[in-house]
Amino acid sequence: MEMPKLKIMEKTPAALGYTFPAEWHAQEAIWFSWPRPEGISFPDKYHTVPGNLGRIIREIAARQWVYINVPNENWAFIVRGVLDDAGVNLKRVKFFYIPTNENWCRDHGPAFVINKKTKRRGIVDWGFNAWGGKYPPYNADDRVPMEIARAFNLPIFFPKKPRSDNLVIMEGGAVEFNGAGTLLTTTDCLLNKNRNPDLCKEQIEQYLKDYYGQSNICWLTGGIEGDDTDGHVDDLARFLSPTKLVVGIESDPSDGNYKTLQRVRKQADKLRDQDGNAFEIIEIPMPDPVIHDGQRLPATYVNFLFINGACLVPTFGSKKADKQALETLQTHLPKHQVIGIDCRELIWGLGAIHCLTQQMPRI
Repeated sequence: MEMPKLKIMEKTPAALGYTFPAEWHAQEAIWFSWPRPEGISFPDKYHTVPGNLGRIIREIAARQWVYINVPNENWAFIVRGVLDDAGVNLKRVKFFYIPTNENWCRDHGPAFVINKKTKRRGIVDWGFNAWGGKYPPYNADDRVPMEIARAFNLPIFFPKKPRSDNLVIMEGGAVEFNGAGTLLTTTDCLLNKNRNPDLCKEQIEQYLKDYYGQSNICWLTGGIEGDDTDGHVDDLARFLSPTKLVVGIESDPSDGNYKTLQRVRKQADKLRDQDGNAFEIIEIPMPDPVIHDGQRLPATYVNFLFINGACLVPTFGSKKADKQALETLQTHLPKHQVIGIDCRELIWGLGAIHCLTQQMPRI
């Protein structure tokens, strides 16, 4: 069967009225890329991971579609069995035969932009280099947005560098949106020389505005211990609404995250939204350190995921901190059911619920 041709757009999303919506915008589906045992993300623990994924997908499929990238029908058969054992509503699950190298769909998946006037979706296909070239090969991951654009016959935008066919490198976990025009990111990731060494801060900001359809860029500095992404913002701070920003806080001065998160907290006070207003800052605790094979893992409650009517929050067996984080988020999300899901197995892959997923907005 002949593959449909890509609808490549020459103008930027912003020029055509597209924007990247807040995560709490109504969703059609959540995308996953199913992990493979031969992948590098879960060394010696892959056998514990599918069940953990099943618990997450069960909550999502109760509310909306779940789309899963797998290499072929054989894999779809295996995954169906896992999900059935987890009590997932399989009528809300659809498989796409799109091979991937790893399972971090937040970073290699499509950036869906929407045009509210024309009621259309599009896909921004940023370049992907596995977090600064750390984990080759990544050629299959890099093709995922393009294959999804073909599958849904969606227009696609390629953010090319000046006087070059090379794409700007970007990961979904590096950016956060308030849904009103403000994008939040970190200098540690987007200004790292292992991403776009030929672009300055001003150029990167312009790409963020042009291809995500935003008007205001806010910067934080830092990354938590164990984070191999060079400081993704979805481990540090997230928006709960256009005006509310939640920040992880470490209260123990002897903890390796203490200084970083104190600095982030002070920076958050100085941030301004698209209208020049300060954000309401909400603090939630960090979990107790999660250690495996002597390695500190990047456990944080802000790696949560909004879905329709709910917010899925990773928990880590820290009884007091888990309870406090969930209660705080529920207080500030009265229209969502805040659901904690134990992610102590998943975090061995150095990511949790948000890192594994990518939302597809409804139009």
